[in-house]
Amino acid sequence: MQTLVGWHIEMEFREDGPRTSAAAMLRLGDGTELRAHGYSSRHPSDPEQLRVGEEIAGARALNDLASQLLTKAHGEIQDVSPVPTHPLT
Repeated sequence: MQTLVGWHIEMEFREDGPRTSAAAMLRLGDGTELRAHGYSSRHPSDPEQLRVGEEIAGARALNDLASQLLTKAHGEIQDVSPVPTHPLT
């Protein structure tokens, strides 16, 4: 199997008390960059587990990237094969 293209994802986290934020950037082979953010909040009675907050915030950022990527792909499909319009009858 041959790899034709690679994507690069960068993810950064910031902890601010009970809140964790994640910033994600996806760089595609065509040079497009998509950016997204995700957040998590720890309940005051929960023990401090930074890794869990990062996983939740990171998953939410990646979910946002996935949505953006689907939107981009749908737009590219529409550009080359538009849905025909039907005349009013």
